[in-house]
Amino acid sequence: MTDPLAKAGANAPPMIGSGCTQRYDPEHLTPQLGTEFPGAEALWKHLRYAAEAAEDLASPGPDND
Repeated sequence: MTDPLAKAGANAPPMIGSGCTQRYDPEHLTPQLGTEFPGAEALWKHLRYAAEAAEDLASPGPDND
């Protein structure tokens, strides 16, 4: 085995598109590839709230002069 990448334990799923539109083929994404993230929506809401709160604290206002 001379190819160092041949030892890899994981392989990326097939890609579709090219350039800026290149992405993984959704038909080949499965839970076995680790594509399930049940907490994604809750994490996204938390991160948005935290970013909005930080933005509010950073912007000058009547209470933040």
